[in-house]
Amino acid sequence: MQIVIIGAGGVGGYFGGKLAAAGFDTSFLVRGKTLEAIKSNGLRVKSISGDFHVHPAASDNYDIIKTADLIILSVKSWQIDDIAKKIKPLMNENTVVLPLQNGADNANRLTKIVGSHHVLAGLCRIVAKIDSPGIIDHFGYEPEVLFGEIDNSKSARVELIHSIFTKAGFKNKISDDIQRDIWLKFLFIASISAMGALTRSVLGVMREDSYIRSVLIKTAREIVLVGQRLGINIHEQDIENCFAIIDKIDYQTTMSLQRDMMQEKPSELDNFNGYIVQQGDLLKIDTPVNDFIYYSLKPMENAARNLRM
Repeated sequence: MQIVIIGAGGVGGYFGGKLAAAGFDTSFLVRGKTLEAIKSNGLRVKSISGDFHVHPAASDNYDIIKTADLIILSVKSWQIDDIAKKIKPLMNENTVVLPLQNGADNANRLTKIVGSHHVLAGLCRIVAKIDSPGIIDHFGYEPEVLFGEIDNSKSARVELIHSIFTKAGFKNKISDDIQRDIWLKFLFIASISAMGALTRSVLGVMREDSYIRSVLIKTAREIVLVGQRLGINIHEQDIENCFAIIDKIDYQTTMSLQRDMMQEKPSELDNFNGYIVQQGDLLKIDTPVNDFIYYSLKPMENAARNLRM
């Protein structure tokens, strides 16, 4: 199986690196300094589970998609549509695309562009970041990929991918309900990320401040209401479970959306709280807390993208 990893950040760099280290035919579609670094020095992963160094093929030419059997998307959610349009004419009949971004509707957006028969749904759990171009730092949590067919059927192709991921040496699972699993992670990430950007505080400060914590919980409740209306198997109890996890995470934790906004970079704001605001409007569900958070941060997001209100 020929595998193409689009993006070599914490997600793509780690999981793609593991696939390459296990001997699978793995190429990276990257650009700029990351491309230069991988071509010159390979890809290095510093990991709490053991460091490794590989020398995979890397290119900024989308033509490498022509021979891909599996494409793993590890870019930001807001980049999906543009990339999907670029890869669509290059994919062969059996090419499978697996998105691992944060967000609730990545697979749905992909299907609208490349067709449902090409798309799996997925997510990953990992705490990793780019140390410098071509060097990834994995510093927390046992990395894991959950994935499956959008209709949760146990197809031959998901079984094959499960086998490949297992041989590559990272935890993975074919989900019994991939939409629920995606929304559980979305509930966690969307409840805290933008509030971190708004308060400029680490997670420990937010969860221990009684007022901010109450706002986080209200944010989560609105997310659950929207998810339920969309037919997702998600419940009030999942909020309690989510915050039980939040309470165990390192005090100094910050989220990627928060870091992007604080560094004045484009973020996934529209794909997180913005998505809940959008769906709330469409479904006639009031989402006042997500509205406030989203519209308070939107000018900053527009500035990062050189847009005007």
